[in-house]
Amino acid sequence: MATTADFRNGMCLDIEGQYYFIVEFLHVKPGKGPAFVRTKLKNVATGRILDKTWNSGVKVEEVRIERRPYQFLYQDEMGYNFMHPETFEQIAIPGPSIDGVQFLKDGDMVEAMVHAASETVLTCELPAHVKLRVTYTEPGLKGDTATNTLKPATVETGAEVRVPLFIQEGELIEVDTRDGSYIGRVKE
Repeated sequence: MATTADFRNGMCLDIEGQYYFIVEFLHVKPGKGPAFVRTKLKNVATGRILDKTWNSGVKVEEVRIERRPYQFLYQDEMGYNFMHPETFEQIAIPGPSIDGVQFLKDGDMVEAMVHAASETVLTCELPAHVKLRVTYTEPGLKGDTATNTLKPATVETGAEVRVPLFIQEGELIEVDTRDGSYIGRVKE
């Protein structure tokens, strides 16, 4: 059991049989009345954000989570198949449990959050930035570099990313997996 004083970002809580990650928290001590903790919680199963206020000192059930690296192998009807790089153990993770799954390509390393007691995978995260090759985009015109206009481009995983007009087919770009935004060109 933990209390509200033990709260930290990334901590996993069991609230009424559902698992939640603490996205952010704020300890508030008003001038009048008791202290309380305001939190934003992310539901592990649905991904929905919940705002919850706790009285200071309340006991909560903490869930022990382990972060384990896995390498993506292939996709089939069971889901996305991964292998642990040291033990060579293979697991299948359903697509909705993987954040940024549209940017996942063969051989990519991910970090899986595993419930320590039951050995079940709760979520899986890609690195914040990945390098992908542009497979299709409309050609840009000479002199189109002065504006901040974006055009759609398809990358090697099949995902569509908005890129500046000067990006051409075959270029390597860096993409933010959290929101799918273009970061920059990668020099080869």
